[in-house]
Amino acid sequence: METAVQNTLPTSKLIIKGLIIGGLALLLMIPAWFVQNLILERQARQKEAFTEVSSKWAGRQNITGPVLVIPYVRSAVDGSGKQVTVRSLAYFLPDKLNIESDVQPVKRYRGIYEVMLFSSSVKLNGKFSALPLQKLSLAPADLVWNEAYVCFGISDPKGMKDELQLAWNDSLLTLSPSNINNAVFKDGFASPVTITEVQAATEISFSSRININGSEQLFFTPVGKQTSVQMRSSWPDPSFTGTQLPDTSDISEKGFVAKWKNLSQTRSFPQAWKDDAYVLSQSSFGADLFIPINGYQKIMRSVKYAILCILLTFTAFFLIETTNKKSVHPVQYALIGFALILFYTLLLSFSEYIGFNGSYAVASIATIGLIAWFVKGLLQSMRLSVLLSCVLLLLYSYVFTILQLQDYALVLGSVGLFLTLAVVMYYSRRIQW
Repeated sequence: METAVQNTLPTSKLIIKGLIIGGLALLLMIPAWFVQNLILERQARQKEAFTEVSSKWAGRQNITGPVLVIPYVRSAVDGSGKQVTVRSLAYFLPDKLNIESDVQPVKRYRGIYEVMLFSSSVKLNGKFSALPLQKLSLAPADLVWNEAYVCFGISDPKGMKDELQLAWNDSLLTLSPSNINNAVFKDGFASPVTITEVQAATEISFSSRININGSEQLFFTPVGKQTSVQMRSSWPDPSFTGTQLPDTSDISEKGFVAKWKNLSQTRSFPQAWKDDAYVLSQSSFGADLFIPINGYQKIMRSVKYAILCILLTFTAFFLIETTNKKSVHPVQYALIGFALILFYTLLLSFSEYIGFNGSYAVASIATIGLIAWFVKGLLQSMRLSVLLSCVLLLLYSYVFTILQLQDYALVLGSVGLFLTLAVVMYYSRRIQW
């Protein structure tokens, strides 16, 4: 039959000591809060480094085009009743647009900080069918054919690595940055095109290759009546965003391949229009290219488990000293608590050089070794020191596993706490309160 262990401390002193230890655990949340502020400060410096590097490289990219723009004139009556000629613009989008993009991640460094960017090669081709002039209530004689131009929109032109050229039927056009200021683009790339009334009634084919740098995001605007997009990259952690998710995607440690197919009826703008202004980029889609959980985010998450680590360590230590008829001063509990807090500063400092996983191993081994050495001197027992070390090893391994799992972190955390409470309840029965 299991018997209770008679403690060397009176029951009242045992309870008071337990309350003091609980109060120490709560007080240790103050230095844990300072550690969180330190993490936020270092994270802010990393963001500053990213902003500085990406501002010189290129920002988020959204490729929109080609859009064919043709001026036209019409007669109107002004306020005084006079007949005047009004000049406006008509906009035409391609019937088919095929886009293939190959995206390669690029690492750059600013001091100790690693900045992830990308470089992309984009191939696009398609065709304009006969221009639907009748749908716009336009006659061929209304259009100013010799002032027609084709334009592209690129979010950050700084990322362009080559001239933007467009094969237009049998011609090769070079699009230049310009202040277009039409109803679609304020700024962009444009080039005059040779188009006649006869050509407007036939098919016009086009193709282009765009080499572009960027950071964080690569989007495409589905300006085609039927738009097909394929994105291929060695980036292992894409986040597909925008107005449409890919129809198919294959993601592995070696990268991803994603394919989209978009039809004009799913967009917020027509295939051809005149006068009206539309924001084409509102229908864009693509991928965010970023690291989903960086080291600072994981460290911040780990600090949130500080109260759990401290309470479980103090509880295990309290049960060990009580059941083995030992007595440890609360100040020595406080020293163990400070060692547990210093774990996070070690984790933060080393993670900036060797990454989160390596720094977690270094900080865990250092903290467990320091506490084991301290407890061995206090309790004069290698067995009890090894026992507490095993508890700490299991605790840090458990927290590390939770940090690696995003989708199942809550479930694993809840189950782990439940099992921990069951173990504590079992061993607390051996104490005569």
